[in-house]
Amino acid sequence: MNEATLDTVMEDDLIREAVRRFAEQEVAAVSASLWEEEGFPYGIWRAAGELGFTGLPYPEAWGGGDGSWVSFVIVLEELARVDCAIANSLMANSTVASLLNQYGTPEQKNAFLTPILGGEQVGAIGLSEPDAGSDAANISTRARQHEGRWIIDGAKTFISNSGTDVTGPVVIAAVTGQRPDGRKEISNFIVPAGTPGFSCGRKLTKIGWRASSTCELSFADCAIPAANLLGERGAGLRQTLAQISTGRILIGALGLGILQGSLDRSIAYMKERKAFGRPLADFQALQFKVADMATHAHAARLMLYDAARRKDAGQPFATQASMAKLFATEKAMDAAHQAVQIHGGYGVISEYPVARAFGDAKVLEIVEGTSEIQRMILARELLNA
Repeated sequence: MNEATLDTVMEDDLIREAVRRFAEQEVAAVSASLWEEEGFPYGIWRAAGELGFTGLPYPEAWGGGDGSWVSFVIVLEELARVDCAIANSLMANSTVASLLNQYGTPEQKNAFLTPILGGEQVGAIGLSEPDAGSDAANISTRARQHEGRWIIDGAKTFISNSGTDVTGPVVIAAVTGQRPDGRKEISNFIVPAGTPGFSCGRKLTKIGWRASSTCELSFADCAIPAANLLGERGAGLRQTLAQISTGRILIGALGLGILQGSLDRSIAYMKERKAFGRPLADFQALQFKVADMATHAHAARLMLYDAARRKDAGQPFATQASMAKLFATEKAMDAAHQAVQIHGGYGVISEYPVARAFGDAKVLEIVEGTSEIQRMILARELLNA
């Protein structure tokens, strides 16, 4: 191992230690109450920003940490190990940060990127609509120009980080015209929370991620400055899809956190709980369950870190991201299921982390491309090679 590699490993270990300490001391104490109340963790969010977790892989010039994507995967992994909803708030914020960092003007970065990297505000991405999920090109929200402004009309749904007291920029995709081939021209816009005509509707109650605020959004004659167009007109779908592979790595990191957390809790419970006069750890059927969890966690970690290192190195990583997301999220669901089985009756009571992790894990198989979508992508790559 050369000196540069050793320094990187040591830095990642320090980050893991810092995030784990924060998660176990600060996040774990409020996780159950946030689940029951479906409350956004304002204090946790600000503290994460002050510690540099929210802006870790982004440029220092805009309030980031100039860190690596591997390091950010570790941050999400360690947070999700304790509470996946809080980790998801960082993940969703990072999608907005990536769009602003890559396509925003200096003025836009100063106004909208810096606050969400430092934890003062949280960003939201508005792509999904009632009739447009995986089929992102099917959105119907529209934006038209009028007297030097953009007027937006439409609705969005399943929007993470929306409806909070610290929600700042919401980057939304809207149809701005029609291309010569008949396809929709889609552009991205920055809509600050509180803009007249922009309202946050029903808060969605989910089977998981309950501390991650998820709402429906509506736009009715919502006027924003022309300067709030993000990047080029008509480039919105391309901009957003360019972030998808990174998002898949990060969702995979949440899955890895659930996987590792399920393993850790299962081992601890098996050592302390007795049945028929013997510790659960003595029963081979349960031993096999934790052996599988540990194997899957190790494999998922290798896959995710490999994809993140490729991104850090500027190498192609889309295929590796899809594989890692598919594997990590499905194995997280398996591990959460087995952890509930190991805990028996206690496993279905929401005050126990294993019960909350079960709901969280299911969400991961849906977002950033369902498992079926990942298999379609990978099969297409393999068969067209």
